[in-house]
Amino acid sequence: MSEFDYDLFVIGGGSGGVRAARISSTHGAKVAIAEEYRMGGTCVIRGCVPKKMLVYGAHFAEDLHEADRYGWDISGAEFNWTRLRDIIQDDVSRLEGLYAGTLGNADVEIYKERAVLTGPNEIKLASGKVITAKYILIATGGWPANAGCPGEEHALTSNEIFHLEEKPKSIIIVGGGYIANEFAGIFHAFGSDVTVANRSEKILRPYDQEIVGKLQEMGEAKGIKYRLSAPLTKIDKNDDGTVTVHFDDGGEPQTADVVMVATGRVPNSANMGLAEIGVELDKSGAVVVGDDNKSSIDSVYAVGDVTNRVQLTPVAIREGHAFADSVFGGNPRTISYENIPSAVFSAPPIASVGLTEDAARAQHGDDIKVYKSDFRPMKNVLSGREERGLYKMITQGPEEIVIGLHMIGPESSEILQGAAIAIVGKMPKQVFDDVVAIHPSMAEELVLFK
Repeated sequence: MSEFDYDLFVIGGGSGGVRAARISSTHGAKVAIAEEYRMGGTCVIRGCVPKKMLVYGAHFAEDLHEADRYGWDISGAEFNWTRLRDIIQDDVSRLEGLYAGTLGNADVEIYKERAVLTGPNEIKLASGKVITAKYILIATGGWPANAGCPGEEHALTSNEIFHLEEKPKSIIIVGGGYIANEFAGIFHAFGSDVTVANRSEKILRPYDQEIVGKLQEMGEAKGIKYRLSAPLTKIDKNDDGTVTVHFDDGGEPQTADVVMVATGRVPNSANMGLAEIGVELDKSGAVVVGDDNKSSIDSVYAVGDVTNRVQLTPVAIREGHAFADSVFGGNPRTISYENIPSAVFSAPPIASVGLTEDAARAQHGDDIKVYKSDFRPMKNVLSGREERGLYKMITQGPEEIVIGLHMIGPESSEILQGAAIAIVGKMPKQVFDDVVAIHPSMAEELVLFK
């Protein structure tokens, strides 16, 4: 008989925690998981999945507008926010059930309540039950950062934005990252007056700035307003339900129906007993772990956004799987954080993998070449839309090893996923040149760089 109730107890039912629990169980471990809210975590419940559904809904705004150029007569088309909102929430509930079902099929016991650590091998549930486990995995994800100013309680975050009672006529989105820019495109397409306000002069700082410049240029042409170098100082709630937002940029306060704060996410590690039992946390509250996902306590591990390494769902899944294989599968392994592809589901979307042009020049100086294709997608030509796409390829050395690919244009994320294989495989540009183009397509621009 084991001296512990479980071999593994996972706290957090998001993508990383669920993957770790399921794989650990298939390796023969006795596993339980606790989730205090809804199974599925940020991505499924209030993140990338419902947001992508909103993005799909937003695409119809432009498609319907241009339909007549493709022979369709469409009249009386109206957008219904509450209908889309409720359909999306129904599907989120469906996905939540699938996550729970997957764990049940893997013989993982589920506790639908909050869990905190009371010792290196001990967990206390909200019900008062005390459980012991040989290993504990923290997979509680992240949480939206607050506005950090007077009146912050009047602002919404990405947690609440999916549940609006009605579509706002106007919205101020504070932040310059992917969440801010994605929701800017969504609400603009739905007919809201949108302002993106950012404390610094640049948006989407991790991305290639030439590509980002194209996004901002296109956003401005559509009517999205950008208020940059504008730190947020105060939010006032007005008697009519609107909010007035104050910025330290010398300009006038701005009033809107809704203000959404999207200034980043912080590790969800507070009030869990971690520091009290000796788990090292960094200044942001992230659990400090090694390449093996182990914390400063040998029995406590962590994966996903709570470690604040790379805040992406596929990364959390791989970390969870690597943890399970290493601890219970007899196959110690780590994952690579180099050349992780990413996308911004803006309007149009951005996709990126590898070094940006600025980073490549900083690392390799003049030993790089930059190839570009600035083109107008065929669909836009016929519809009359002026938006152009821009693809960039960055190579290094005499063999022209591809070290960066950056794109803006329709379906960029779908196109980049396959091309990212070449970056991870450290392939030369010649491999792209040797591939026969699929014509007519946007993707063919990747094999036609000159």
